[in-house]
Amino acid sequence: MTREEKSQVIEELTAQLADNTNIYLTDISGLDAVATSNLRRACFKSNIKLAVVKNTLLEKAMDASEKEFGELPTTLKGNTSVMYSETGNAPAKVIKEFRKKSEKPLLKGAFIEESIYIGDDLLDALVDIKSREELIGDIVGLLQSPAKNVISALKSSGGTIAGIVKTLSEREG
Repeated sequence: MTREEKSQVIEELTAQLADNTNIYLTDISGLDAVATSNLRRACFKSNIKLAVVKNTLLEKAMDASEKEFGELPTTLKGNTSVMYSETGNAPAKVIKEFRKKSEKPLLKGAFIEESIYIGDDLLDALVDIKSREELIGDIVGLLQSPAKNVISALKSSGGTIAGIVKTLSEREG
């Protein structure tokens, strides 16, 4: 690979790092062709981009990036694959599901919306991270609950203020 080709790859990696808020570094070495194909298919179904990278080029892209990757570059040893995802826990879920049949991929580390996670032992914690959509759904559900109480109180009280207050106070008691 020429110096120009390396510079081009570093530029592309830097752009991908800038464009993604959820980045997982994994080790998929040792997977045979069928397992690798199955992993790629699982990633595709979950809207995850999987790419094998050279550690030195990825490290240079991390250095060139405006993001602070903390200790993540220290994980760049051996085989490294990068998973890019719009949803913070999607790659963790794919890895965990895939590991039911295989020892790999191993999680080296992750950068999830500016937080750094190092080590395979954090896989379960990453699976449990709620996506932005899940959090919004939880908040909407919490906000709807009091509104439903008021609406049902309006219906059961005949529409008077005294009736609404009485109905709501009976529900809390």
